This record gives sequence, structure tokens and C-alpha cells, in this order.
Amino acid sequence: MNTRTITRDELQAMFPPPAPPTDAELNALRRLIQIAKSDTGQSRRTADFLLAWWNAGSCGSFDLTALWGVDRAIADDMVTVFGLIARVGEYPNRLDPAFDAEFRAIVREWRPELAE
Repeated sequence: MNTRTITRDELQAMFPPPAPPTDAELNALRRLIQIAKSDTGQSRRTADFLLAWWNAGSCGSFDLTALWGVDRAIADDMVTVFGLIARVGEYPNRLDPAFDAEFRAIVREWRPELAE
């Protein structure tokens, strides 16, 4: 039996990192962040969606039927960001450290009991 050790470079080539977020994905995320930082029913649903990504264990999950209660443009942005989350497999602050402060502001608004 022929066996061969795979080098680190060969292994990395088998599992390339995902492409970075696109401008469209980042713009959708920024729009959702701004909505989540305001105070409406749609803002709460948007915050729930984003915080389920940020920390579902502490901040709660997202009921997919909440999509029925947001405007089409917001739902479209959620779909875009959902695709981003699935593709990159990272938390928001790993995409851009500036998102850390944005998400903490959302936590303060919608989950004040968890705010630091």
C-alpha cells in the first residue's frame, strides 16, 4: 500500500478560505444594523436576526416567521446577510472589528440586561 503525507500547503489548497464579503453583502448588513438600532417593530425583528448571529446562546434565536413582519427590502437584506453568514462562517466582528461596537449598541438597545 502506497501512503503519502499531505503537506500543509496541499491541505490548505483543498480547503481555500471563502471570498471576503462583497460590497452588496456589507451594505445589506450596514442597513440592517441601522434599522436594528432604531425603535420599531421591524427594528426588533431585525435586531433579533442580527443578535442570533452575534450570540444565539445569550441573545436568543430568530423565528423565521418574523420575516413576514418586515418590509420586503429588509427581508431581502436579511436573505443577503444569511447567505454571507453561511458562506464565510464567521462572526460579524471577525468580518470587520468595527462591527463589534455596532452589535454592542444593538445589545444595549434590545438586550439591556446583557449589556456590559
